[in-house]
Amino acid sequence: MGIYTTLPENITEVDIVVAGGGTAGCIVAARLAKADPELSILVIEGGSGDRNDPTIEHPAFCFVHMDPNSKTNIAYQGNPPAEPDGKAHIVSSGGVLGGGSSINLMMYSRGQRSDYDSWDTPGWTAEELVPYFNKLETYHGPNPSGRHGTNGPIHISGGPATQVGWPEIEDLQNLDGANNGIQRAMRFVSPDGKRQSTAAQYLHPLLQDNNHPNLHVLVETQVVRVLITDSKATGVEYTPNPTFHPDTPHPTLTVTAKRQVVLSCGALGTPLVLERSGVGNPSILTRASVPITVPLPGVGNGYQDHNLLVYPYLSSLAPSDTLDALATNRPGHTPADLIATQSPLLGWNAQDVTCKLRPSPSDLPLLSPALRASWAADFAPHPDRPLMLMSLVGVMGGDPSTLPPSPSQYFSISTFTAYPYSRGHIHIAAATTTTTTTSPESSSSPRSLIDFEPGFFADNRDVAMHVWAYKKQREIARRMVCYRGEHAACHPPFAADSAAVCGPVLISSSSSSSPPDDTDAALEELEDIVYSDEDDAVLEAWLRWNVGTTWHSLGTCAMRKREEDGVVDGRLRVYGVEGLRVADLSIAPGNVAANTACTAMMIGEKAAVLVGEDLGVEVE
Repeated sequence: MGIYTTLPENITEVDIVVAGGGTAGCIVAARLAKADPELSILVIEGGSGDRNDPTIEHPAFCFVHMDPNSKTNIAYQGNPPAEPDGKAHIVSSGGVLGGGSSINLMMYSRGQRSDYDSWDTPGWTAEELVPYFNKLETYHGPNPSGRHGTNGPIHISGGPATQVGWPEIEDLQNLDGANNGIQRAMRFVSPDGKRQSTAAQYLHPLLQDNNHPNLHVLVETQVVRVLITDSKATGVEYTPNPTFHPDTPHPTLTVTAKRQVVLSCGALGTPLVLERSGVGNPSILTRASVPITVPLPGVGNGYQDHNLLVYPYLSSLAPSDTLDALATNRPGHTPADLIATQSPLLGWNAQDVTCKLRPSPSDLPLLSPALRASWAADFAPHPDRPLMLMSLVGVMGGDPSTLPPSPSQYFSISTFTAYPYSRGHIHIAAATTTTTTTSPESSSSPRSLIDFEPGFFADNRDVAMHVWAYKKQREIARRMVCYRGEHAACHPPFAADSAAVCGPVLISSSSSSSPPDDTDAALEELEDIVYSDEDDAVLEAWLRWNVGTTWHSLGTCAMRKREEDGVVDGRLRVYGVEGLRVADLSIAPGNVAANTACTAMMIGEKAAVLVGEDLGVEVE
């Protein structure tokens, strides 16, 4: 029992190997270990352990992990752009025990009823999934809702709401939540201000209680491939992660799984492990010189991410109302300073308000013709489906290098598409030399190059959604009492004579005899900005260059019929391989109008029950 960086020599076989100690993997391992302490379980995580890391424990440091060079994430480099003026994207995924739940912004939100119902899989309708959501939730906040569970391990806390012209809705997370309203943002932060990752809440209590000697966690170790003999998963190959062990040998070692292997390496990692195991599209495997074990063309296809744009604004907020001082490392607000003083800011993730928005009837004529047609087909019949999701963030969410020498206080509005039409893929590439070694690296190695196309804005309808979202969020911002103009360097460069030009503003005093001041007041006699055709062209070009990941990757090992490019069935079993399951966001056959951590946790809870049923173990 314990957390290791090198597996003890006496552990050569276990009942279950959970390959990937991410958001869902920690839940699967912990639930099964708790259900049957005699069941031997090994979790293999490529990243480090998460304990005693203040940037993980304290929510205020969540932005540290967005750096692609951080050792707590895995930065997947997208393919070079096809166009000379294009942009190669980097998409990060959790690279530490607890996965994304240990490094993300801790936003907790469920999808909509029609999201899960559209998965069209027995056992996975919204109504059938409610018990799993309730199971993991414990609600803490100013407006407790009886819907949330009372015994779950994840503490959900709520922040203050800010009125911006839409009504406050107490609960947007009831699967049928009304759109065009705002909600106090839910976050998995405990009442004492600590991040509640699945590693912290599920796994560590069992590792420390001395009652689960057969639960083992191996960190800083990469899963190379699943061992498959006679169409049955029999174990995994693994190797030390050179990121953490650069000066040690990196042998390929094996551990036997007597009963099952559960792949939980995430939507970006799991398809690569399957392909290195010989499970995937035969043409891709042949190109990469990997022997074909099971032909499964859907592996690695259908990649989705919520396309993200963030817009920062100048504000009249006080330093205690934002995380700007921490983000810019101002004197007295360094991480060490905040920890030494136990600042209340440590327990805040900077996100207070969220909303799910649909265009109003008057907005619909402003959408592009293609998007209007898709609206009629995909959204109008489903009134619970928002077009965009937005969050208010109390920090400058753009490029910090654009800040002046004496920066102000900011707020930002993040916007992302609920249901992008664009699709991408991720696959192993042909054997080649990598950036981390001077010798050729086999495609069967976790350090080989990949063929990753995120596909952002591959479909013009996604651009049209963000055109609408930019204009809508800007009107929201302009009506907030703390608004003091746009941080122009992180907005589209509209012409100086355009009605849409960005920049700082002064709020007029309510007294005509008084000069403009910086007190809280809304802009007077405000009318919506009218954008010209030239403005729209500037906006679209800017969006295409600046779109990025929301860190909500999913869909690359879809749960659907095999003949429909499915990879797993409704019990999460990989087609053609006995004893092999997938339990992470790669199985989602459709997107969800929500931050995806909640859905990943639900998948972990349900996967544990499904594995338990196979083993004759009742998982509570």
